Amino acid sequence: MLKNVPIKSIQHAGLTIEGYSRAAVQTYWRIAELKLGFDLGAHPWDFMGTPNWLISHCHLDHIAALPLFVARRRLMKMEPPTIIMPRYALGAARAMLDSFTPLDRGKFPCKLIGMAGGERFDLTREIVIEAYDMDHRIPSLGFIVNDRRKKLKPEFSDCSGEEIRDLRAEGVEVVNEILVPLVGYTGDTSPRGLDRNPAFYETKILIAEMTFLADDHQMQFIHKNGHTHLVDFVKRKDNFKNELIIASHFSTRYSRREAHELIKRRFPDMLGGRLVPWL
Repeated sequence: MLKNVPIKSIQHAGLTIEGYSRAAVQTYWRIAELKLGFDLGAHPWDFMGTPNWLISHCHLDHIAALPLFVARRRLMKMEPPTIIMPRYALGAARAMLDSFTPLDRGKFPCKLIGMAGGERFDLTREIVIEAYDMDHRIPSLGFIVNDRRKKLKPEFSDCSGEEIRDLRAEGVEVVNEILVPLVGYTGDTSPRGLDRNPAFYETKILIAEMTFLADDHQMQFIHKNGHTHLVDFVKRKDNFKNELIIASHFSTRYSRREAHELIKRRFPDMLGGRLVPWL
């Protein structure tokens, strides 16, 4: 693996979460098994084979590598990627990519798809993306990635396989469609983003921002600028039903050691071992 930028990795429930995030530096995540990633503040070479990317918002530490990623895919003669992003940004994103053509002397082919909070998008037959309006300094989306499954309706639970087959042949709908929330990604947001969208507390894996940690910060200023403090997690600790909670996007003012110490002071048991600081 050619690691041209930092990558951390963790596995949970059959999924591999990889990436790196530091506030105002770069944020990028990839889940290879789902063939998708979140944000493109930088682009590890090894992530090039992942064809689908969900962009939370358009601050440069979350989108700067978009032209690079698209150009690499073109250079390697790979299919154009699918980029999902806030709908308001589609025109500007396309103009940005087109502006590189006279510089790079090449086109930037990709499928740009806009979403707004409250909308769903079928990425594949099995994977359904839900978008949520978050609370940041500029319009920003959070995403929940769902696994679409079929579940036999209760009234047919005692039927044999042959009976189920016959019912289907008669056109009877014997299953319900359910969405299993696998991964939640908040992007940058104040805690209001979680409060408005409690579905994030129910995802199997949650990737959330925790930009500020120290006690001497002004909470009003942090929230006004659309970010979350460690204390905000403490206040909501009983809400988190997730199996794995990745805290990320820490300010560069904290060293790795200092960040760990500050978090450990507030969460001695790290929420029963479920809380993982991404440092």
